Amino acid sequence: MDFAAEEGHFPPRAIYITQKKPSWRTEQEIQALCNVLQVLDCYRNYAEALQLLLAKVMRFERFGRRRVIVKKGQRGNSFYFIYLGTVAVTDDEDGSSAFLDPHPTLLHKGGCFGEMGLLSTAVRRATVVCMEETEFLVVDREDFLANKLDEEIQKETRYRYNFFRNLELFQSWPDEKLWQLVALGRVEKFSHGQLVTKDFVDSSFITFICKGNCEILRMIDLEASSSYYKWVWQQLELLDHKPLRVHQNVMSPMERFKEFQIKSYPLQDFSYLKLLRLQEAREQRGKIRITETSLPKLLGPKVKSKFGHSVKCPMVNTKFGELPKEAVVGVYMKVHSLKEGDVVGIHQAFVPESMRDLRPLILLSLGTELIRIRKEKFYDLVDKETKEKLLKIEVDYPSDEELSERFLRENNWNIFRKDLLRLLVKPLNEQQPFIPIQTKKKEIYDPRSLTLDLCSLDKKVKQHYPVFMVPQKYLPPLKIVQAVSAPRHKIQELLPQYKNAGVLL
Repeated sequence: MDFAAEEGHFPPRAIYITQKKPSWRTEQEIQALCNVLQVLDCYRNYAEALQLLLAKVMRFERFGRRRVIVKKGQRGNSFYFIYLGTVAVTDDEDGSSAFLDPHPTLLHKGGCFGEMGLLSTAVRRATVVCMEETEFLVVDREDFLANKLDEEIQKETRYRYNFFRNLELFQSWPDEKLWQLVALGRVEKFSHGQLVTKDFVDSSFITFICKGNCEILRMIDLEASSSYYKWVWQQLELLDHKPLRVHQNVMSPMERFKEFQIKSYPLQDFSYLKLLRLQEAREQRGKIRITETSLPKLLGPKVKSKFGHSVKCPMVNTKFGELPKEAVVGVYMKVHSLKEGDVVGIHQAFVPESMRDLRPLILLSLGTELIRIRKEKFYDLVDKETKEKLLKIEVDYPSDEELSERFLRENNWNIFRKDLLRLLVKPLNEQQPFIPIQTKKKEIYDPRSLTLDLCSLDKKVKQHYPVFMVPQKYLPPLKIVQAVSAPRHKIQELLPQYKNAGVLL
């Protein structure tokens, strides 16, 4: 329990270690302290040897709200890691503007500041003030130089310089100007699948990919796609289980009337058919618009097919028409891939506002090292030649409609592949699988496999509530799916010449 902390505070045992002189700390204590600090992103970005050196010399400090940590114009004597709390970076001397600015520049847990001030005799260029009670791990100048930490920091600085110098974008920049760019950022490491930023278009940073790969994702609202709307209704027409190719021919009113008479026997109730005809006639005239709620309560909201069959389910109005409420979902689609040397976040900064693509785009790491620099600082250094180069490397991302169509093509192929595999593998199973007596009803949306099953749209399913609910601010605004399973014909119907799996194989 020595390393157990309450509400995210620095553990008591770790505080005890930091109170010792660096020379008195044992290797086991240094390693234990290094393990505790792995939760800090900025600390974890350093090499393992440098992590151990930092853990050997750092001390613990806790300061209250409005305490000025670094003052603009003074010489830097310490290097700070933020373990808990928030600080603001301001241009004034006392930091008061941070409490008046509605959008101050903030650093949170895992951030660090002050390391570049220990490498030179230059004075601080900004003030850092605590926005709340904050816990720091501090490295002083004397310990920093005595343990040759400056050499390790200079190695990383040289690495950033070599990276920028090798980019075609900065070939014409002089060394002095390039060193100014190097001082504006640091190398950050992100693991596979880790979120870099939720929206780099609206972000205040420009990102340079040093190593590895990243993906640009876009969350598509399928409700706003015309192709998805048409596809859903085409698939829902198959819910009445008609034979193949019957759906291609529209039934005549007489045939529909005879079918209705047969199905409603012995009770000949024509009210439903009459109301539908009245509703269609009045909507065409444009005089009176009757909504679904104006029909008798026994009818309720319905999914109407071409053949008069209906499925009860709640509906949602979209700009293309009504859509089943359960079919309103979102999907994450890959927009673009980034590799070493790519730049992201400038996103048409030098293009006229009327031509800019301002859609929110997500940056996801596939295992990468990157450098982030504030946009306003970078724009101050950019010259005319660099602007022309940036305009040439700008990528036009596909529209939401194109991404929706691509998702539907991939989804149709994946569903067909699963059906085909199930058809081929099923005869090979000699033993029948064990089926429990009480089977759980299949839900329309499966949050585990992220699958939406429109085949169960007309089935009543008891709603299940999870025991633990994530706060809504951490969830996407829509239900996210990876696949949509819709009513479809069997493979034997699509390929009648293949009656069984053996012939098909």
